Amino acid sequence: MQTYIPRPKYLEKIKPLVNKQIIKVIVGQRRVGKSYLLKQVADYIRENFANANIIFVDKEKFEFQDIQNAKDLVDFVKDRIKPNSLNAIFIDEVQEISEFQRAVVDFFSNGYDVYISGSNSALLSGELATLLSGRYVEIRVYPLDYKEFLRFHKLPDSQESVNKYLRFGGMPYLRNIGLEEELAGEYLKTVLETILLKDIVKRFNIRQIDLLERLVLFLADNIGNFVSAKSIADFLKSQRLKISPSVVLNYLKYLSNAFLVNKVRRYDLQGKRFLEILEKRYFTDLGLRNSLVGYKPGDIDGILENAVFCKLISDGYQISVGKYNDYEIDFIARKQSETIYFQVAYVLSDSRTIDREFGNLLRIKDNHPKYVISMDNVRFDSYKGIKHLRLSDFLKEEKF
Repeated sequence: MQTYIPRPKYLEKIKPLVNKQIIKVIVGQRRVGKSYLLKQVADYIRENFANANIIFVDKEKFEFQDIQNAKDLVDFVKDRIKPNSLNAIFIDEVQEISEFQRAVVDFFSNGYDVYISGSNSALLSGELATLLSGRYVEIRVYPLDYKEFLRFHKLPDSQESVNKYLRFGGMPYLRNIGLEEELAGEYLKTVLETILLKDIVKRFNIRQIDLLERLVLFLADNIGNFVSAKSIADFLKSQRLKISPSVVLNYLKYLSNAFLVNKVRRYDLQGKRFLEILEKRYFTDLGLRNSLVGYKPGDIDGILENAVFCKLISDGYQISVGKYNDYEIDFIARKQSETIYFQVAYVLSDSRTIDREFGNLLRIKDNHPKYVISMDNVRFDSYKGIKHLRLSDFLKEEKF
């Protein structure tokens, strides 16, 4: 049995799929805990199925370095299959195996219980998606949410803990390192370098590494701001780095594929359509963002927006930025038939700020829930149906 802190929010999604003829695909940014989730599922199978036969391949371990392609993987697995058993096959970081799709198709066709994980959102593109259309389910794993962060680090719910979460983010392994500035910062820089080098530079054969690093730095310094490929290219040119908007778009796609940075499009609430110009980019983990540019008080507005974004996507919402005439709605969160609007502010310090944040939401004439989120110490009364949430309460909320 493995030693780990369980993450039931993900295990509960997988339990109903165990021993079902469907491939379980676990995706997410590198180092968010996909490997431990697979081990948690494997232990659940051992405990609940007497005839379980677990076959586990972890491509980040030296002992599996000889598994280079689909044939190697099939040969390895078939040598370990047991008849009349629940043969559960786990392949961690499967994208490191050439043409892994062919092996997965073979395992599926033989009725094995298959679980794969990867650090690239294009894992299911191409052949696997075509051959197995409708026969896989994707489960995305995120860094720790605030409640998990408290549990992993054995912290009380307090403003100090919220500040630590905003500073260090939710990378699970920080539990073993601690939340001291120097050590935690060095670890986060190492994780970021690994993502950039392994999941982007190596995978997409990028030669202009300096351009990529400057681009990520620019995005970290502009969370909460609208950006475009042209504005990024213009900025890089001002830094004497010549790059076209089309190359910027490719690099942005690579960053999204590695789950490092997320694109949020603008949605015109009156025209009921997505807009093609300008967008926002938020980091999947604030700690990685802060390792690039530091945790500065002047960035608090963007940091809070990023924290709200992380909570909402972790809860399964599709996110867009709202446009209503000349007014901006920070987030439109949608999940199935549910729609919720959010405004985010540092503190509601004066009547002008209150009028702006609540006023933007009041202009939307529908009956969907609307919230203003801030770091105020006290919760304000509802204003014309619009509710106020302190950030700490929002981060703990399970249903809005």
